[in-house]
Amino acid sequence: MDQPPRESGLDNPMGHPPEQAAGADGSPKFGRLLAVLICAVLMIVVITFASEAYFS
Repeated sequence: MDQPPRESGLDNPMGHPPEQAAGADGSPKFGRLLAVLICAVLMIVVITFASEAYFS
């Protein structure tokens, strides 16, 4: 069970991968997600009112 010596300052006892820097590529675009969510809700509202007007 030979293990290479570890440097004390850079120790990672749980073996986790290094953390990514904030704002790295691939980060979620919350503004775009919010716009899509609002558009979906508005489309559901329009379909609801249109079907109510059509069927009554």
